[in-house]
Amino acid sequence: MSRSRTEGLLPPGDYYLSGNEAAAEGALAVGCDFYAGYPITPSSEIMERMAWRLPEVGGTFVQMEDEIGSLCAVIGAAWAGAKAMTATSGPGFSLMMEPLGYAVMTETPLVIMDVQRAGPCTGQATRVGAGDIMQARWGAHGDYQIIALSPWSVQEMFDMAVQAFNLAERFRVPVVLLAEEAVGHLRERITLPSEVTVIQRDRDKTRPPFGSEEPDGVPPMPAFGDGADLLVTGSTHDEWGFRKTEDPEVQRRLVTRLSRKILDHRAEICSVETYCMEDAQVMVVAYGFTARSALHAVRHLRGEGLEVGMMRLRTLWPFPEEAVARMGEGRARVLVPEMNLGQIQGEVQKAVDCPVEAYHQVNGEVIPPSVLLKWIRERSL
Repeated sequence: MSRSRTEGLLPPGDYYLSGNEAAAEGALAVGCDFYAGYPITPSSEIMERMAWRLPEVGGTFVQMEDEIGSLCAVIGAAWAGAKAMTATSGPGFSLMMEPLGYAVMTETPLVIMDVQRAGPCTGQATRVGAGDIMQARWGAHGDYQIIALSPWSVQEMFDMAVQAFNLAERFRVPVVLLAEEAVGHLRERITLPSEVTVIQRDRDKTRPPFGSEEPDGVPPMPAFGDGADLLVTGSTHDEWGFRKTEDPEVQRRLVTRLSRKILDHRAEICSVETYCMEDAQVMVVAYGFTARSALHAVRHLRGEGLEVGMMRLRTLWPFPEEAVARMGEGRARVLVPEMNLGQIQGEVQKAVDCPVEAYHQVNGEVIPPSVLLKWIRERSL
């Protein structure tokens, strides 16, 4: 379904916003009506804007005592029927790992906007990094799947905020918007549409809320107050929510479905973009803000006559391995520039048969196009 822009939302048209501001407006456009959070650089502008804007659209804003409480409040709001979110950065994201696992196990749709900064630990609070990639995928314990998106522009901060909520509702799963400080604080012109696509969760209370006849199915999710006699637990449970912690078959069936409902729908979830790949012997795989520098370098090198191209990963988890493998076939090498020490490099190497080389930068600065221009040229001659 589509939702037209309504009272309290910004009218359609062009705006000059930061990435963090755009992400907040995207959340509001798709129907987010609850925010709980704790301020942390460099994501604080999302919280500040939601504190101002949510009351204007009839929503609820709560500042919590910490990030653990923030995500727990978001989970509770989602089970009360709200479209709920929070925003944070590295240290706060670390604190959210236990409730994140609970949200996965209870199939709670919600959005976490992680505006990454240089780490580990407190690191450089106001500087850029991309070190939370693996944490988003593996931070909570146990076997599970999650969805994580990687925006590279202010426009995509808005668009992917909408997409994140829709994916969360469609698959009943937490979705992480894995932005970076450089995108969150970037200001550029964006266009807000007159309407956005909106997916609403199935609130049927006659079917099991934690099981499906399909092994990769997404069950309905009625809210507390809908009259469904809900049982919600982070322990192993059957299709109706009853704890079955001693039943191996219930555990196997539940954990398998939690993964398959994501992995079996990768074609629907995963998204990539390609540039100049028709005759490329060298493929650059990039994501987030670094992809902007990489694309500038690739286009410049094409002008020099070098056969280079680029694939941009818009989805990081589930990893779009089929697309990477398909585009990597027949290439001489693949190059992966990252603002970390190689968190996506390994995933790319698993997907392709040619050599993979990486450029790592962890100094709290973005990777400039001039650096990638030289690095790619040396590996393309």
